[in-house]
Order: sequence, then structure tokens, then C-alpha cells
Amino acid sequence: MQPGSQRDANTFPPAPASWTPASWQQHEALQQPHYEDAAELAAATTHLAQLPPLVTSWEVLALKQALAEAQDGQRFLLQGGDCAESFADCSSPIISNRLKVLLQMSLVLVHGLKKPVLRVGRFAGQYAKPRSADMETRDGVSLPSFRGDLVNSPEFTPAARRPDPQRLIQAHAHSALTMNFVRALVDGGFADLRHPEYWDLAWVEHSPWAAEYRQMVAAIGDSLQFMETLAGPIAGFSKVNFFTSHEALLLHYEQALTREVPRNPGWFNLSTHFPWIGMRTAALDGAHVEYFRGIRNPVAVKVGPTVTADQLLPLIDALNPEDEPGRLTLIHRMGNTKIGEALPPLLQAVKREGRRVLWVADPMHGNTEGTSNGYKTRRFANISGELDQAFDIHAAAGTRLGGVHLELTGEDVTECTGGARGLVDADLDRAYKSMVDPRLNYEQSLEMAMLIVRKSNGKIPSRG
Repeated sequence: MQPGSQRDANTFPPAPASWTPASWQQHEALQQPHYEDAAELAAATTHLAQLPPLVTSWEVLALKQALAEAQDGQRFLLQGGDCAESFADCSSPIISNRLKVLLQMSLVLVHGLKKPVLRVGRFAGQYAKPRSADMETRDGVSLPSFRGDLVNSPEFTPAARRPDPQRLIQAHAHSALTMNFVRALVDGGFADLRHPEYWDLAWVEHSPWAAEYRQMVAAIGDSLQFMETLAGPIAGFSKVNFFTSHEALLLHYEQALTREVPRNPGWFNLSTHFPWIGMRTAALDGAHVEYFRGIRNPVAVKVGPTVTADQLLPLIDALNPEDEPGRLTLIHRMGNTKIGEALPPLLQAVKREGRRVLWVADPMHGNTEGTSNGYKTRRFANISGELDQAFDIHAAAGTRLGGVHLELTGEDVTECTGGARGLVDADLDRAYKSMVDPRLNYEQSLEMAMLIVRKSNGKIPSRG
């Protein structure tokens, strides 16, 4: 297909030759747990394959079309949620607060960017995490590393750390409960643009950004009231589209939920709308790329600072050989001190080849650091600094930054330092709840949305 030619986002190229949902098993599969009992694993995956899917093919195709529009600059992607979900956090307050903060952020972005925002949650399946080592040692005792609730438990005991295939079934159940509640909230008008006051989190009253946010809410309310006075009730304001995503790390789980459906050719991963490949598992000849190349979902890849153009271009060819609109998103996560050198060559190479991708910034993962009191944290100045540079680098390259990928929570946590409240390392003791990586809290998330708007509108000076 020639660069620049047009294809409908929901047409399908021929299926990859000799591909099946299990063909990944013929390749090296990194970051997979070691299950002691193969029969127990087989029984669990057989059961999982018989359970209803978590999403539908038509939802997947709707997202793919929306991502194609984001590639063309007609939408902005907001992707956010927990670093790693836990089964214990599958509760109505935590789910609704997470949804609220994403809706608040999208309200800020819609108002400021003057374009639709595509909302994708990092939830309803983000139960597995890659680890730097297979084993963890404490006081001379070595046990399997905690790989997320999809695999084992965080308690440091042999029973808790044993990879348990039954957790595949439990993850499906908790994901289904989460999706059911999110759909009920959205269908019930929780996201009604005519009533943004419903979205307020109690803590926003204390935020330094509360006044500016409320002015924005009032302006949107006045505009909608004016339009409906002239034209009558306008359909679509009471609901928003909301999609799910997770890192498709544990391939036995993903394979069991990969299905063929009537009237839509090919195979769909129906565990989520939008799976992505992490930086540690993106080897061109690896199992994850082999699995991803055969599914019809839109897919994403995390791109770190060590990736070269010679590595990235073959990966694009493998995952999107037909240059399908909306198919491939590249999420760059470089770090505040590395993005200036690492990102421009990649942008230039992809632009030169005329490949259609959606570029998204993840300013979280490259900016993790340790503190003297033993916490992992991220400094808000580094997060916002990387995002600020990303806008400038794309502008200079003649490419478009089409979205942002953030680890955040609707809870009142203290995990990332800085922001409008000026949190410092000593504040981490107060409310550090993350099992794995530090997340932006509600105030820092809202501040990040406002900074995106200001940068996009030229209110924040570019770096000299």
C-alpha cells in the first residue's frame, strides 16, 4: 500500500499466513510465570476459553475508527489508570473515583483543545506486571517475584508467590465486574455533559486548580444550555464512549480470550479493546509480537529510549504490514533527560517511510526514581517536563502528538512528588498505596490536563 493512500479503518487485510492464537508458543515468550502443573494450567485456560468475552468486536472496531481519526488530528487520546490493578480494589468507590478523574481530565481537554477526546482506561484487565527478575530474595530466602494478581499474591510466602492458574479465572471475573459497573455508570448518565457537577470528587474543593476548573465547568454548562435553547435536546451529551486497555503480558490469558466472531473476519482479542506490548517484550521475533500480529484489535507498543529506527521500522512492518488506519499506536516513554536525543530520529524515520501511526506520550515510566526512605516515586516536574518536550519535538519534526498515557488514580494518594501542592519525599509516608509504580493523584492528574491544554494553546513557552 502506498504512503498516504486511504483505507477504511474497519476493512481487513488477509489473515497472516500460518497464524493461530497459539502460534506464539513457537517463539521465545519473555516475562511469563512458571506454572508447576501443566495440567492445572490447561484446565484453567480451557475453562477461560469457554467464558463469555469481556468486550465485543463492534466495540473494538469503533475504537479502531476513533484511533484513525486521532491519527488525522481529529481527536486526542487520553489513556490512563492504575499501574497494576488488584482484585481487592474491585470496589464501587475506587472504580467510580477512577472514572471520575478521567472524565474530569477529558472535560478539561475537550474544552481547551476544542476537539473530541478518546477516553481509554488502563483497567478491567491490568492485573499483570513485568518484573526485572524471576526471583526475589529476602533474608536469604528466594521466592518467585510478584507478577500481579493475575499470577500470584504480594505476600512473601511460598503459597502466596506460587503462580496459580486459577487466578486467570479470577482475573476474568474481576474484569467483568469492573466493566459491568463502568458500563452501568456511563449508560446511567454518570458522564452527562449537562451535569458535570456530578463528576466532582470531594477533594477537588481543596485543589489549587479548583477555581479554574469550576470556571471551565460553568462555561461548558452555559454553552450547552444555549445550544439546547435554540435547537432542543441534543442527543449524545448524556453518554460518552469509554474503552479499556491493558498490557497483554500473560499470553495464556490473552490466547484463551481470542475469538472468531460472526460477520467480522479474523481473530479478536476480546479481553480488552486496546492491548499493548510493553518495552520488555517487544522483540521482533518474540512471542508477543507473533501474537499481536494476528489479532484484529488496534494495538500499541511502548517505545523506550534505547530503541533505534532500524529496530522500530521492522516492528511497524510486522504489526501493521497493510498500513491500516487506527491499527498501530506508538507510545514513547523516554524520560525527561533522554527524550530530546532519543525521540527525533524515530519520528524522522517513521515520517520518511510514510507510515500511519498514532504517536502518544507516556511521561511516567521513564521518570521513576528511588528515595532515601525506600519509596519509588516520580517527580511531577520531570513528568510535565517530558510531556512539554514531547510537544516541542513533534512540532519541530512536523509530526503530531496525538495523546497521552498516564498512570493515575482517583484516590487521595501521595506517590508522586511535586505538583501544585508541592509534595515532597516526606509526604510519601502519608498515603503511598501502589503495589508497583507511583501514580498521579487526582489533583496532579487534573493539573496535567490543564498543562496539556496550555501547551497546546501556546500558553507555556517552548524550551529554548
